[in-house]
Amino acid sequence: MSIHATDPFATPDDQRSPVRRLRGRLPAAVSLWTAGGAGAAAGLTVSSMLVVDGDPGRVVGLVDDESDLWTAIEATGRFAVTPLAEGDNQLAERFAGLMPAPGGLFATGEWDATDWGPVPRGYPWAGCGLDSAREFGWSLLVEATIQRVELPATAAKPLVHHRGRYTSI
Repeated sequence: MSIHATDPFATPDDQRSPVRRLRGRLPAAVSLWTAGGAGAAAGLTVSSMLVVDGDPGRVVGLVDDESDLWTAIEATGRFAVTPLAEGDNQLAERFAGLMPAPGGLFATGEWDATDWGPVPRGYPWAGCGLDSAREFGWSLLVEATIQRVELPATAAKPLVHHRGRYTSI
């Protein structure tokens, strides 16, 4: 909850790059990428990603090469991707580093340990094996093969990021 209608610390639109402003006008599904295990788990909110159908299925996404997540992916060669749902705004903000995480990123909520990284209990997720990564703009373009998919019976509305705000469809 905020007392401000807008982010008081946000860079004004006229000072942002036109590319960033264009990207902000494209609604993007919000996902949580995690890697590592007990004591070494890391995670990051990612909205620049695609799931590609095929045999095998693939995932591509943009991550920060200086993030703890990338360090964990490099060390393990695998990661989990979890689509977030309506109401997961604080979870997304916490893993984006925009909200405090007393006790660590995984201290609140219920998490299931997987071979690819911790995943929020009851959420759909994909376990991915790293294929490659390369510099792409100011990020790393990560390409991976989907090795496992878990889809619980419940389906929630997706969390979407559009023009600097979370919404759902």
